[in-house]
Amino acid sequence: MILEWPILSTFLLVAGLAATDGKRIRLAQTVRSNLPFSDAVWHGDTLYVSGHIGLDPKTGRPPEAVEEEARLVMDGLKRTLEAADLTMDDLLSVQIFCSDLSQFEKFNLVYRTYFKGDFPARAFLGSGKLLFDARFEVQGIAGKKA
Repeated sequence: MILEWPILSTFLLVAGLAATDGKRIRLAQTVRSNLPFSDAVWHGDTLYVSGHIGLDPKTGRPPEAVEEEARLVMDGLKRTLEAADLTMDDLLSVQIFCSDLSQFEKFNLVYRTYFKGDFPARAFLGSGKLLFDARFEVQGIAGKKA
């Protein structure tokens, strides 16, 4: 919602909640920036974050080390949240898709380091093959605190 004329401040307080509706976030750092998606979309006070995969920005491929790929995935998620003025602690729910469930513990070792407080609700799903031969894809839902 774009306001094109002066409005009473009381109306702004009420309408401010809807001001983010439909706002898309698109980061310049997205490795595959030619794909048809937004990094995240606001709906009210809820931010829906697209799936992130951990690609090396220099090669456009996943790194050899599982832990490095997990870091790249989580860094991408964190950057998207920061672009929306949120933090990792604003995540309500996270879905992790994994092409090889034997990497569960290695992913968790990295994942834990991204949170200061409580963890968001989470699903860790075996997915089969992921795009660009990624091992992990992480998407999330975040919300503004009242």
